[in-house]
Amino acid sequence: MSIMSSFRTAGLAVILSWGWKRALIALLAGAASSLAMAPFNAWPVLFVTFPIAIWLIDGAGAGRLGGVPAAALTGWLFGFGYFVPGLYWIGNAFLVDAQTFAWLMPFAVIGLPAYLALFTAFGFALARVIWTKDASRILALAAALTLAEWLRGHILTGFPWNAFGYALTEPLALAQTASLIGLWGLTFLSVAIFASPATLIDGRNRNRRPWLAPAAALGLLIAMGVYGVVRLSLHPTEFVDKVKLRIMQPNLQQDVKFNYSAKAAVMQKYLSLSDRSTGPQSTGVRDATILIWPESAFPFFLAREADAMAQIADLLPKGTILITGSVRAPDLPPGTRITRAYNSIYVIDHDGSILSIYDKLHLVPFGEFLPFQSLMEKLGFVQLTKVQGGFIPGTRRKTIALPNAPRVLPLICYEAIFPGDIETRGDRPGWIVNLTNDGWFGISTGPHQHLQQARLRAIEEGLPLVRAANTGISVVVDSVGRIVAQLDLGLEGVLDSRLPSAIPPTPYARAGDIPAAIMAAFAFIFVIRRRR
Repeated sequence: MSIMSSFRTAGLAVILSWGWKRALIALLAGAASSLAMAPFNAWPVLFVTFPIAIWLIDGAGAGRLGGVPAAALTGWLFGFGYFVPGLYWIGNAFLVDAQTFAWLMPFAVIGLPAYLALFTAFGFALARVIWTKDASRILALAAALTLAEWLRGHILTGFPWNAFGYALTEPLALAQTASLIGLWGLTFLSVAIFASPATLIDGRNRNRRPWLAPAAALGLLIAMGVYGVVRLSLHPTEFVDKVKLRIMQPNLQQDVKFNYSAKAAVMQKYLSLSDRSTGPQSTGVRDATILIWPESAFPFFLAREADAMAQIADLLPKGTILITGSVRAPDLPPGTRITRAYNSIYVIDHDGSILSIYDKLHLVPFGEFLPFQSLMEKLGFVQLTKVQGGFIPGTRRKTIALPNAPRVLPLICYEAIFPGDIETRGDRPGWIVNLTNDGWFGISTGPHQHLQQARLRAIEEGLPLVRAANTGISVVVDSVGRIVAQLDLGLEGVLDSRLPSAIPPTPYARAGDIPAAIMAAFAFIFVIRRRR
């Protein structure tokens, strides 16, 4: 039996499967698809799993109501299989304070994927509504899943983690297409390219040239690679004059990081680590013009601890500033009990004065606030950070002016995963600083995925990204996504680097998600016309 005959036999078996076999195929295909994400980046697996998705939707047509309910169930199973192994690391956050939160871990590890899979179910169902009998059904699934993924990134504050488009971000040359069409455009191309082999089983009366779709997909993949190689060659890494960065990665455990009694030990570690010599010619923090500490660095309100501010002033030489995360108390009359706070970034000068403050705008549900906060607190629930009433969201995205350095756009934690939402239009920064605390997730795939997504923002916008993470991965990324310097996960240390220069605004920085929307809209129109 030839390879093509075996492939056709396997495809027909998937189409004709039903009951528990069909459910198992969808679950396993979804689970295998998670290998396309960081740190594995095994994206060729999608050439197998996405055709299976096409065949499962083909087979759904035997069900009621045109197969739409069967396609939705199949999509939910595929999505659930995809999100459970992709997001298992969220369970680690519930073990930081196991006595309080461990009982909730199964609900998070299973419940969040079950919710996110609803969007995949919607994508499969919508694709089935406009399904065709020829190769254009590949575009039906691409357009429907792109819309579903976009909705996942926006509904209920959004969570676009591990969107399918990230499969085309490694190797780096493929990721350069994001500078044209962004994450959602990459998502459309990912589904269309990887699902294309499904047409190889089509009969002659269904598709006269079954090889055409995979051939076109392969050609598109090659074109993306060529474009990326050319773009990388046109933008070698260049650096801003007289700006030297030092990123401090303390690798603190969470039970220490949020323990006020450990205040002195935490400060001592930060100060000594920040001034650590890294070589014979190193003079510690005096080598840097910008020192960067991670998100929520202190187990106290920094601006209200005069001794901590004095220690920072003693550490910083003249001409050096500190960018650090810290929980910030709201401005209240003296003596008022503080029940809520901001998750903030401070810029502090060498004399201990606060130059700028940014308050986190996009808060994490269940981590920094609870939906229906008052009601859930009355029922005894608290978010992982245990801030009564939840954190206070900031009011707007803004860039920050720095002395002797380009303006910077501050982003805290997962604010860096939202495409198109990171740059303030009309106030283009010279770089992005992302402070995060991935220590919640331990030594797992989570921090690698977080870095993958933050890195794509640099490519989309043409801006360098500087990332300081408590437990890693801290990096300096140039404007086309090259990693200039890196301190790996689970290590303690400092990372010294120059600041890469920005490049002119990319087409995506100018047009946003409009090109991706046009691609999906044309696909919908084309498929509907083919169906009629």
